[in-house]
Amino acid sequence: MSLSIAIVGLPNVGKSTLFNALTNNNILAANYPFATIEPNTGIVPIPDFRLDKLAELYNCNKVVPATVTFVDVAGLVKGASQGEGLGNQFLSHIRSCNAVCQVVRAFSDSNVLHVDDTPDPLKDIDVINTELVLADLQTVEKRLPRMAKESRANPKLKPEADFLQLVKETLDKDTPLHAVPEIAEHKLSDWLRQELQLLTLKPIMYLFNVDDDVLADQSKKDELAQLVAPARALFVSAKLENELRELPSEDSAELLESYGVTESGLVQVIHNAYDILGLQSYLTAGEKEVRAWTVRRGATAPQAAGVIHGDFEKGFIAASVVDYNDLIAAGSETAAKAAGKMRTEGKDYIMQPDDVVEFRFNVSK
Repeated sequence: MSLSIAIVGLPNVGKSTLFNALTNNNILAANYPFATIEPNTGIVPIPDFRLDKLAELYNCNKVVPATVTFVDVAGLVKGASQGEGLGNQFLSHIRSCNAVCQVVRAFSDSNVLHVDDTPDPLKDIDVINTELVLADLQTVEKRLPRMAKESRANPKLKPEADFLQLVKETLDKDTPLHAVPEIAEHKLSDWLRQELQLLTLKPIMYLFNVDDDVLADQSKKDELAQLVAPARALFVSAKLENELRELPSEDSAELLESYGVTESGLVQVIHNAYDILGLQSYLTAGEKEVRAWTVRRGATAPQAAGVIHGDFEKGFIAASVVDYNDLIAAGSETAAKAAGKMRTEGKDYIMQPDDVVEFRFNVSK
């Protein structure tokens, strides 16, 4: 399955600079609102050290990592839900993404303009959230009368109608849906995501673009994190991240460590996206190809096989599974089998993150 993340925020908060750093791209990152009109899209391989280890083990030259698509959405402004700053067009770019990464300006630079002259992280967060809430409210209010009418004709639809009414009442309070567990975790939330593609129902993380010295200042980071609690708060210096991509991996890791940071912005965003979306990856390996595949946590072996090809799921027979760490420790597939580390699993098997799998299937003509 694909993973896509919308990068949103006010103009001039560092979104495009961050996008360049995450995707190793070179898009326009200008010091004025709406430098980005059409969304910039970058498909990035997900760093996974296990793939190189497996490629070495199987003497394989073809390595295919899982990928993440970043969408740099143009800066939103107050009134975006009413079309201000081409807001409706920009909001539509978010709907197709799985998750939202809201970039919040928390750095000081008099040379970089702010839409309100003075950066205020809490105010900026509220502006973006309010516009997303208002956009969702428009969508719900348009659908609710029809849903109520259909539920009167078909009582089986009443749970959906009641749930949609609860959603409207929540949005009326200027509350993003992801912040309300009884909605975000409701059994009908997936139905709502598919039917209406509501923006505030998408899992969200907040990425504070900070000055370099804040990266090692835990008290300052805790203070910023409280602004969005209990949502995820990440901290990067987009300027520093942009510098890192010019350096060899060893040098960039050393530079990050000097600021008390163990993971690059790319790795932080991907790890958190996987977590909030409930995703994991499993591996396939052989002499021709080593590859990572993304599935939902809790996926069964047939569902995981279906990510490779629908016929694999339809004709699933069994899966030959070995834990990555056991395979590396054994030194070869043959040795892993001899040590009893490789096993055969059936249709009810729940995939695990370090599974190295070979599927057996049969598709009748």
